Amino acid sequence: MRIFKFTIPIALLVAGISWYMLHINFQEVPGTSRVWITIGAAILSGGISYFLFPKNEDKE
Repeated sequence: MRIFKFTIPIALLVAGISWYMLHINFQEVPGTSRVWITIGAAILSGGISYFLFPKNEDKE
């Protein structure tokens, strides 16, 4: 269940922040590139959080 507890919220948070920062600070970057950068950031942060958070957080 850690995928629903940690991974997806972190990925969505990173996607939102990256989209906002790319939209505000880097408007010269084309829209499709911004989408791909945002998707890559969300997948990378979700993967990292999936492996870094403990597997059995409920068994203590």
